[in-house]
Amino acid sequence: MKLYYSPGACSLSPHIALKESGLPFEAIAAPTKTHKLEDGTDYYTINPLGYVPLLVLDDGRQLHEGAAIVQYIADQVPATNLAPVNGTYERYKLQEWLNFIATELHKGFSPLFTPGMPEEAKAMAKARLDGRLQWVNGELTGKSYLMGDTFSVADGYLFTVAGWTRHVGIDISGLTNLVAYMTRVGARPAVQEALRAEGLMK
Repeated sequence: MKLYYSPGACSLSPHIALKESGLPFEAIAAPTKTHKLEDGTDYYTINPLGYVPLLVLDDGRQLHEGAAIVQYIADQVPATNLAPVNGTYERYKLQEWLNFIATELHKGFSPLFTPGMPEEAKAMAKARLDGRLQWVNGELTGKSYLMGDTFSVADGYLFTVAGWTRHVGIDISGLTNLVAYMTRVGARPAVQEALRAEGLMK
């Protein structure tokens, strides 16, 4: 498999999932600012949408939405418990979390990373994100991870997206459950491997 990623972008989530899975893969940098690979290839010729992540399977088929990619990875190695069994209530809770992170958090950061966005729009985006993160903080009460005591692919996604707060001026220091959670997830060996691979950690 090949994972196309941009350092620190949402593609860190499937990068973490792959490291946690133990599956063999090749990580290929496709910076979102240039859309050029290291060898000069135009990334748009590989993925016309131009964004990351993109997972190319060994047979050439592609998946290019993070929530789908991480579930595919998890299902290749069920013994790792990165995702609950398909058809169970717990699997739907995982999908609920993945959808929440994608729509209420991930997309919520878009105005903050968009050049030329009016300050008023940025302030509104920050306020909305702050409210959503406070809710997540409450949901983490008494839990090690989003699904309870077991790390799942949803945790890699939340860790990735919540990590953006430090780049856009959102203070989460008062969200003690979330802060402890970020420290806990960030201490996992596979997470640190992914961070180092993307040049985000020494």
